[in-house]
Amino acid sequence: MKLASFDDFRIGVVDGDVVYDITPLLPAALDLLPRQRMNWLLGNWDSMSARVAGYRAAAQATPWSATRLLAPNPAPPHIFAAPANYRKHLGELGSRTVTKPGRTAREQGFFLKAPGSLVGAGEAILVPQASSRRFDHESELAVIIGRGGRNIPRANAMEHVFGYTCLIDATMRIEKDVAEEERSMRKSFEGFTPMGPWIVTADEVPDPGQLRNRLWVNGELRQEANTAEMIVGVAELIELVSSVLWLQPGDVIASGTPEGVGPFRAGDELRIEIDSVGAMTIPVRECDARAPRPF
Repeated sequence: MKLASFDDFRIGVVDGDVVYDITPLLPAALDLLPRQRMNWLLGNWDSMSARVAGYRAAAQATPWSATRLLAPNPAPPHIFAAPANYRKHLGELGSRTVTKPGRTAREQGFFLKAPGSLVGAGEAILVPQASSRRFDHESELAVIIGRGGRNIPRANAMEHVFGYTCLIDATMRIEKDVAEEERSMRKSFEGFTPMGPWIVTADEVPDPGQLRNRLWVNGELRQEANTAEMIVGVAELIELVSSVLWLQPGDVIASGTPEGVGPFRAGDELRIEIDSVGAMTIPVRECDARAPRPF
């Protein structure tokens, strides 16, 4: 099953080229907190799944091309991200690399991206106006947590996965000895986390460790790898994060990028595609206003 957020944070099941609006199945109280609808649904999936499964009979259908697709979970409690998780990516940024040589996601752990940086397939990446900095794409498989927990051993970790989605980790690069901002800030500009186009439930992705991951810029293939090449797999990432704090329904874990990371600029178009998960195309635009602090 594919679940999406669309228009004014409504929730739908995507079936072929149609979205079935299941928002009326959710408590009306969520109309006051529409961004939280998906978190609520994931946290109550055991009691809701049978009702959602009857979407064809109970929901209004709309061509999904006529909707504005948002990030499938617009307000996750956290976005955890794994650095240095593909060996061929290690060191490819040269002097702009911030992870010490020989260290990977296993040693480094995770960093955080701001949930406010999320956008969906119907939105855009926004780069700071008149910036001279370099901005890069990173193509990633994202894991959506369905059942929370703490100190989850990797042997049980996959029981906590609700599903998967595509994620682009856009990044402003450091300029060595000139501008070396914190990683989380450089990756948290508005629009710097395109995610979508939907969440595919885990039952439709039997092995997240065997998926082809590709990204194009203006039709040019830039990144192509298989998740089998990840140093730290999905189960170990869940073990790692939950060893630090409680995972919550709706949390996102971005699993790291393969080699081929490169620059993009305003006017470009990025496309990400991951086998069994989905594909989306995102335009890059310049912000309408210049920030008081230039970058």
